[in-house]
Amino acid sequence: MGDAVTIQTPFPFTEGRLKVIVTGAAGRIGSGFAKFAADRFDLVLLDRPGVDLSELAAYGRTEHCDLADLPRLVELCRGADCVLHLAADSNTAAQWDSLLATNIVGTYHVFDAAKQVRCPRVVFASSVHAVSGYAAGRQISADAPVNPGNLYGVTKCFGEALGRYFAERDGLSVMAVRIGAFQTPDAAREPDSEWMIGTFVADQDLYSLLERAIRIEGIEFGIFHAVSNNWFKRLDITETRELLGYEPAHDFMRLSPVFRELFTDLPHGHNPAGAGGGGTPA
Repeated sequence: MGDAVTIQTPFPFTEGRLKVIVTGAAGRIGSGFAKFAADRFDLVLLDRPGVDLSELAAYGRTEHCDLADLPRLVELCRGADCVLHLAADSNTAAQWDSLLATNIVGTYHVFDAAKQVRCPRVVFASSVHAVSGYAAGRQISADAPVNPGNLYGVTKCFGEALGRYFAERDGLSVMAVRIGAFQTPDAAREPDSEWMIGTFVADQDLYSLLERAIRIEGIEFGIFHAVSNNWFKRLDITETRELLGYEPAHDFMRLSPVFRELFTDLPHGHNPAGAGGGGTPA
């Protein structure tokens, strides 16, 4: 494997009901994952003070927590098997002042809290924007140098680097999942959905991948790409498939009304570029 993954031992999957802390639980990904995972994990669902968590109560224990409050975060993480860190200012046009508190300080506090209570793993929600500065049409491997396209992407590069630091210096297992254009299959069917052609990740594909990132054993640190089984994949998912057993069910080309009829004769998952996960359509 490339430099994007540090393996300790062979990697079986953990069985049973793990205790998982979810930050940013009221967001689009967090709330969907809570519903998906409620019967798989014992969930503690966190979001900032003032956010309505009532709709999440059916899926796990809900708590308000400002990520600036490290002592409270430490207490909430006690006894956890994993922290799924989804909380972020996700505005790709955001400037430094609005990104600093959540994406930099808050992310540091999450890793530090996990380390303090000896939580075995953090799954960090990174983003395609950590590498969106590369030229359009290029497929990006997990071990390519980071190349953020905006300051939001810069903060995700910080989170990946911080995760590797905690993994290799403090023994915390960290899985950085670079999330593409998170949407439902219905959104891909909309007439103006072409913008997500290479980065689309269906909601259920992502939730399944996050479960695998939480459960997998024997990986000290890894960067894993989260896009669906699109004919062209901006992010190469080879290592995600090989190490996590990720098998995405959706393909943007087969969902989009613009492209669906053009590709009806292609076998599902057809990849003219070979095993790397997708070439640019001719």
